[in-house]
Amino acid sequence: MREVSIVGIGSTAFGRHPQTPIEQLGVQAAVEALHDAGIERERIGALYLGNFISGPLNGKEVLAGIVADQLGLPNVPCTKVEGACASGGIAFRHAWMAIASGQCDAALVVGVETMTHAPTAQTTAALNCAMDNLHDGPSGLTFPGLFGLAWRIHAQRYGTTRKQVSAVIRKNKANGLLNPLAQMGATLTDEQIEASAAICDPLQLYDCCPASDGAAALVLVARHLVPEVRGVPVDVLATVQTRGSSRIGGHADLCSFDATVVAAQRAYAMAGVRAADVDVVELHDCFSMAEIVDSEDLGLVPRGQGAAWAAEGRTAVGGDMPINPSGGLLAKGHPVGATGVGQLYEVVRQLRDTHPNPVRNARIGMAHNLGGTGVACTVSLLGRAS
Repeated sequence: MREVSIVGIGSTAFGRHPQTPIEQLGVQAAVEALHDAGIERERIGALYLGNFISGPLNGKEVLAGIVADQLGLPNVPCTKVEGACASGGIAFRHAWMAIASGQCDAALVVGVETMTHAPTAQTTAALNCAMDNLHDGPSGLTFPGLFGLAWRIHAQRYGTTRKQVSAVIRKNKANGLLNPLAQMGATLTDEQIEASAAICDPLQLYDCCPASDGAAALVLVARHLVPEVRGVPVDVLATVQTRGSSRIGGHADLCSFDATVVAAQRAYAMAGVRAADVDVVELHDCFSMAEIVDSEDLGLVPRGQGAAWAAEGRTAVGGDMPINPSGGLLAKGHPVGATGVGQLYEVVRQLRDTHPNPVRNARIGMAHNLGGTGVACTVSLLGRAS
């Protein structure tokens, strides 16, 4: 397998773009990534586009071809990739595989979603397609319900408190204020969080990431081509995809997702590093409790201590393990198909020393993208180019 580097990145702001066609957002991010890379479009050998619900919400299912057409790419394979919330991370892995296996020398990855133009009921119904509705639908369980249950079990098992969980929210919202691409940054107090609307007890409004619009893009090349392009390279050390249960009731422990645990272990082995070697991580905080569970599953924080570490400032920028310095999903929002690519965009900026909320001297970064009830997961490790 050939070595691969990211040489171009682009992203729109995540937030509300209700009047912008979905393909236009994707093209905008892609143009920025191509310009950053300094590569001619004729050299792109494949396009992989992560998206989840453009069919039910936008009436468009062939987005990869539409975006490629508007970009003026050559007649190359253009593939839309779907894996619920992990769609972007999976698209990235497919692009890496195409280059690493020698199928092409350069590939473009785009992640895009628009959601805010649709009525809430329509958006909710579309998002619920990320679960096994034949088995989970009759139970009435929802994604907030899943993480509400996880919180209750975590609290019973480890003594996790409301104030500790609120520390995750305060951290990520504050980080978002430093990121121009995050539209939901804020300075919040525990009292404001605890006074917010109940969603699914014990989850409240600020515990949940907001629906959002946005796009992000990456240009990948075989490492031997790096000298031929302008973009500052970041090396792909590992990228892994795993499968977990498609059913909420299929998890042996709601305080852990097997897909994340296995993906992390395989990624560390592939890269030849340990969890302790990771300097910065962008992980899938679709809910406040998700960040706590994810950080433990990834081996970045001792089991049962994710909430305590947040409360102690150990997951803040400058702490033991900086988590979501971009603001994460809680502050950036969650344009589903764009999220995984957006996480990689943020990690690349950290490793290039160009991030607005920098983790000093970061050399290895991680992106973790989890889909549905944990049915799909990607973990990618990136390294500062030597």
